[in-house]
Order: sequence, then C-alpha cells, then structure tokens
Amino acid sequence: MTPFRWALVAISFAAAITVSIYIVESSWPAAQMTVWPSIGTQALLLAIALLELGARGAKVRLSAAALRIPMTYGTALRASAGGDFGAAITPARTGAEPARFLIMSEAGMPSASIILVIFAELFLEMVTLALVAAAMFVVFRSSGTMILGMAGLVAMYAVFVLGLGAFGFALSRRHASGKPPVWARWLGLHAVRWRRIQLSLRQLRAGIEGMRDVRWGFLTAALLASIAHVALRLAILPVIVYSFGPPDKLAPLILWPIALTYGGVVAPVPAGGGAIEVAFKAALGPAIPARIFGAALIWWRFYTFYLYVILGALAAGDTVLRALREDGPVPDGELSAGGSADPAAAPAATAANPGGAAR
Repeated sequence: MTPFRWALVAISFAAAITVSIYIVESSWPAAQMTVWPSIGTQALLLAIALLELGARGAKVRLSAAALRIPMTYGTALRASAGGDFGAAITPARTGAEPARFLIMSEAGMPSASIILVIFAELFLEMVTLALVAAAMFVVFRSSGTMILGMAGLVAMYAVFVLGLGAFGFALSRRHASGKPPVWARWLGLHAVRWRRIQLSLRQLRAGIEGMRDVRWGFLTAALLASIAHVALRLAILPVIVYSFGPPDKLAPLILWPIALTYGGVVAPVPAGGGAIEVAFKAALGPAIPARIFGAALIWWRFYTFYLYVILGALAAGDTVLRALREDGPVPDGELSAGGSADPAAAPAATAANPGGAAR
C-alpha cells in the first residue's frame, strides 16, 4: 500500500459516506424519517452479521478438513475477517486473497495447502450461488420478469465463473510452463506477467486435482456453511425493513442485495466510491418506503460492509497490510510447482469470490 493508494482509499471511503448522506437527505420525505431501528433489532442484526462471519470461517475450516488439510477454526475465522479488510481497502476487492493467503501462511500452513483451500472455497461459493439462484426461481417465480431476470443473472454469473475455471484448467494442461505463446505476446503478456499467469495456472490445476481425494461428508458440511453465510447476508435488509413494518414486496429486498454484493466487485475503487449506494437507491428506492429508506441504506451498508472492515482490521490488520505491500518482480524460486509463499501469488479469485470478502 503506497501513499497514493492510501489516499485513494481515504477519498473513496469519503465519497461513499458523502453519497450516502446525500441520498438520505434527498430522500427525506415531508413526514418524519425514521433512522434508528430499535435496540432489539440492532442486537439481532449484530448477531446475524457475526453468525455470517462465523459461517464463512466454518466453510473455510470444513473445506480444509474435506481436503485432509490441518487447520484450526481460529485461523479460518481470522483469514475470513482479514480478507474482508484487505478487500475493503483495495480496488475491485483485489486484496482479499493475498491477505488470506498470508494469514494462513503465517499460521504454518504450506503454500500448496492454502491454494487448495482457497480453490475449494471458491468452488463452493459458485455452487452456492447457483443453488440460491435456483431457489429464487422457485420461490419468486410469480414476482415478475425483472425479478426472474435478476435470478437468471446470478445463475449466469455462477456458470460463467465455473466455466472460466474449466477454461483455466484446460489452459494449464498445455501452457503451465515454457515461453509465452504467440497469442499471449499479441496481448502484451511479457515474460514476467506470463510467468505469474503460469504460476496461477499451476495453482489452479493443483486445486482441481486436489479435489479428487476429497472427503465428501466434510465437503457437504462446508457447502451447507456456505449456503448459511449467503442466507444470513441476505437476511440483513429484510430484517431492517421489517423492523419498521411489513414491506409490500419481499423479493426485491432479497434479490437486489445479492446483485449489489456480487456485482459490487466491478467498482474500480475501494469501498465502491459511492457506486453501491447509488445502485441501492436506483434499485430499491421504489421498494422501500421513503420514511425508512435512509435507515435501510445506512444500516445495510454498516452490517454488510463497515462492520466487517472494523472486525478485519482488529483481527489481522497488521498482517493484511504486510500482504498488500507493493509487488516486485517474480523470483524464479516462486515458480516451482509446489507453489509460493508470496501472498501476491495467491490465485486471482477475488473477482469471482466477493461473497468470501464482504464485499
């Protein structure tokens, strides 16, 4: 993290907060606006957020158990929280995986084992998204074409990422070593960049091949933990809105947050720079009563983003900052088939796995 990047983080967070204030003020109705949920609602929201983080830690721990990799739940929980912090202070959440990689590495886990765990978690996240999308089609099939279209987009996203992984695996079988092919040179991938890509390809292949000896009981439990973490995340907004009274429609309160959560990775600046807040207003403005819209926006962002940033900073702030040091050249020793201890060499899975980084 260079001084320029820290300045970008500060400006982006300030922009997100400023946009939130503007949206709240511009949405203020003639009648009195309600901003503070009851103490009981706040306690419930805090419990849901902590359980969601715990479910993500359980998913990582059970994924390791499924692959016969020793790992404590404390390490898994710390890696999940640290990944949230790393994701929050980097553009497009790219800091999540390097942060989690270094946290696991400093806990004594071999690099190859870390890669397997990260790959397994990514795979489970995509399967979970596909299952959630299928459930949305069943539950909200009578909610209109727009709602069904949102569920379809989530399903296509999951299929796309899984297909991208299959393409990468096929590529790793032919180009995991050697000089850049002609098409790579046409794309401007010089030797150093190509070597990093080759390292990621070998890690991807090792991850897929490591799934052959998986323990299906633990993998099923990890999938259930993954489903629980997504369900808990999606429960935040309905709980906030329902605390002020039953809404007209439930479907938008569930489908739009999942689209904002997993689509927010396209925001090129830390914290989204206000893009998430603008999208929230555009998508959910008609679905949430004006008198509680400000409370819904503020507390949804707090319990799905800012709280995790705070927890991640407390749990592993120093380690995350060391993981996000400025990258240097790739030493030859990092390119061995056994993997690398450099967190910068962690798989570039953040864009495909934003649910693993609360993003």
